[in-house]
Amino acid sequence: MTDLRDDVLDTFAEVFGRQADGLWSAPGRVNLIGEHTDYNEGFVLPLAINRRTIAAVAVRDDTRARIGSSFADELVEIDLAEVHPESLGGWAAYPLGVAWALGRHGADLAAVPGFDILIDSTVPVGAGLSSSAALESSVAVALNDIWQLGLTPAELASVGQLAENVAVGAPTGIMDQSASLLGRRDSAVFLDCRSLDAEIVPLGFEAAGLELLVIDTGVSHAHATGGYAARRASCEAGARALGVSSLRDVGVDDLPRAREVLDDETFRRVRHVVTENQRVLDTVRALRELGPASIGDLLDASHRSMRDDFEISVPELDLAVETAQNSGAVGARMTGGGFGGSAIALVPSAHVSRVLVSIDGAFAEHGFAQPDMFTVTAADGAAREK
Repeated sequence: MTDLRDDVLDTFAEVFGRQADGLWSAPGRVNLIGEHTDYNEGFVLPLAINRRTIAAVAVRDDTRARIGSSFADELVEIDLAEVHPESLGGWAAYPLGVAWALGRHGADLAAVPGFDILIDSTVPVGAGLSSSAALESSVAVALNDIWQLGLTPAELASVGQLAENVAVGAPTGIMDQSASLLGRRDSAVFLDCRSLDAEIVPLGFEAAGLELLVIDTGVSHAHATGGYAARRASCEAGARALGVSSLRDVGVDDLPRAREVLDDETFRRVRHVVTENQRVLDTVRALRELGPASIGDLLDASHRSMRDDFEISVPELDLAVETAQNSGAVGARMTGGGFGGSAIALVPSAHVSRVLVSIDGAFAEHGFAQPDMFTVTAADGAAREK
């Protein structure tokens, strides 16, 4: 991380011909449990991870924004007065979308100074670890500081969600930005996506001798494409048919009635969300009362629900989860929006090597490309680095 910070500052000076005024960063996230519940006003339990996106920023004396990154050759330049969703495209829609969304949260884009910004990241793109929210959150905390807006982390999470929904066009909930902005070391963020109340829940993985392993299948996904939007539309249709404002208002005891009212596909989509909400609550209770070794069955059940009811898994994710479970993991599940990306496995430290070897072998046997596997720890949320 220290080397990356220095590299970003050096690259900023090369690209823009001057020194940055500061450096801000924000983490990616792993969702421990609670998938596709956020936009249904339900419960989620993500954690910020020790892979971060870094933004070096310098204030300009005009109203222009210039944006560069390690993953694009060209600089994007635009006047802040011209920043609106219809004018944005490509990767620059994320940081510029944040500037636009800050305008919707009180910043006067005709009066604030422009900026130069350079972005780099150790959060894998397309892996289900929320590289987009890490980018949005790093830019949000930077502009919040240099424009002296005084917005809270929770307010900045809403800024990031607005940018992603409107400027990028991905109909995601607020979980990813909340995890990136509110995360704490060795803890998860228990978020009520209706009230936006957040509690920090200690994880205790290290003390329990457990590692959280990420298995990035390399199968890329994109939230702005059809699968994610179709699942969200199905949930909204289910809520309407059941006469509630969101699936948050449907409990496990309501599922027999839902089966009678809904067609089979919509019912299964609804059942996933309803039971996943309950699994989040059960996981939080288990972490507090029994410790992290007790949550394995809940992780396993979450994956089955996403595979069978929500139908957002892919063969590579299923193989990663099943192999981890059979090689000593306490529990495993896919994580993120689905249709690719990563799985996670909670593994006793003594068994990590065995799980890694087993997954490598299983992927080779099935003719899949080798996954990228690494352990993560729960990290602090977005902040100024220097």
